[in-house]
Amino acid sequence: MYAIIDIETTGGQPSEDRITEIAIFIHDGNKVVDQFHSLINPGRPIPFFISQLTGITDEMVKDAPKFHEVAKQIVQITEGNVFVAHNVRFDYSFVKKEFADLGFTFQRKTLCTVRLSRKLMPGLPSYSLGKLCKSIDIPLQMRHRAIGDAEATAILFDRLLKIDEKKVNDSQDDKLLEPSAISKEIKTSLLPPAISRDMVDALPLEAGVYYFHDESGEIIYVGKSKSIRKRIIQHFSIDFKSKKSIEFKNRIASITYERTGSELVALLFESDEIKKRKPFYNRAQRRSVYHSGIYSYYDQEGYLRLTFQKAKTEVPPLLTMSNQFQAKNFLYNRVEKYNLCQKMCDLYKSNGPCFDYQVHQCKGACVGKESPEEYNQRVMESIDAFKYDYDSFVIIGKGRETEEKSVVVVENGRYLGFGYFDESFSASSLEDFKGVIKYYNDNKDTQQIIRGYMRTKHQDKLLVFSADLNTAL
Repeated sequence: MYAIIDIETTGGQPSEDRITEIAIFIHDGNKVVDQFHSLINPGRPIPFFISQLTGITDEMVKDAPKFHEVAKQIVQITEGNVFVAHNVRFDYSFVKKEFADLGFTFQRKTLCTVRLSRKLMPGLPSYSLGKLCKSIDIPLQMRHRAIGDAEATAILFDRLLKIDEKKVNDSQDDKLLEPSAISKEIKTSLLPPAISRDMVDALPLEAGVYYFHDESGEIIYVGKSKSIRKRIIQHFSIDFKSKKSIEFKNRIASITYERTGSELVALLFESDEIKKRKPFYNRAQRRSVYHSGIYSYYDQEGYLRLTFQKAKTEVPPLLTMSNQFQAKNFLYNRVEKYNLCQKMCDLYKSNGPCFDYQVHQCKGACVGKESPEEYNQRVMESIDAFKYDYDSFVIIGKGRETEEKSVVVVENGRYLGFGYFDESFSASSLEDFKGVIKYYNDNKDTQQIIRGYMRTKHQDKLLVFSADLNTAL
């Protein structure tokens, strides 16, 4: 049994918007046997542009039942049925959210007629409901009304059932025993409309970086994982609720990947790819310019001081930051965590003591009450927390093939890049390793990635080099 459903809403965000109309057609695999339709009072004004699109106005819904008044009927008519819709994630997410607000878990198997149409009727110019119906001569009246769209989807679904049944029967005649496309789609209904299970199954169970592309081939998201296939399956097993996340999922038209062998290399490569390609859905991670830096220096009294200023290429900073506001906040955090002096970190401009000393939170380095030796020890602890344990080292890990190894190179506290070498490679100095890597930018993110990775229980080999860079310690 199938419940073919369409809804209209006050907007595209399940977490914020509400249903204004719902229509349900029950199909038993042969024909429509029952139906339910109702306008819904959303309990809030319907935006003007939504009313223009759907024709549903505040006046029309003011005496309509609220969702909780029809919830029992919806549960009963859909009980035991597959939830079918054109772009099912949208409709299903809204219905689930309405029930969740009532303290009820609404759970149904789902089936997307967009995905099913792509599979059973390939090559059509568009799979949006309006254009698809026009292509295959399905009457569509009352477009953008739940009753009209649900009725058209029911006719579409009936045709898809018949196409699927014929394919299965033909395969049995040819002894190919092809499984039902509908049963396969029910099992993989969480995948984006353009992504098939075969495409996912072809992905490697290895570390690497993966790319989601839209229909034009543009990269819209970059990710990384120890197992590309498992991570992508996790992506698609999420029940997306927001308008942006549903839009993101529906835009994914193809997947490509780069195997890295090493988890660390995957982390570093992903970071660089995001900054270089700036995918639309990696906004939070794609910053690539670091204008400010954290520096240290000794003043005339021997106190080790921290400061923030514009990053200088000739003087490597202890840490790079996107801007001075971020750098300032970072130093405030260091002051609080290590009980440092605000004035000694250029956070309090005064000829006298800092503010913290006046409220008995600073030990008095700013007025000579605390010795440089005592104060500098805490400053060094704070610096060590965001520096590497060693100045120059390489991290040797898994390669992309059995006989291959990966290598990440850090020289004088600066990340240089990564590369690969095989069993014939022999190295006696850091220069030898530098000869097999591709150079990448060093920045705050790569520093954090390497520091964080080195603190995990990894099985990579660490080679530390002496000051002359010719001897592995």
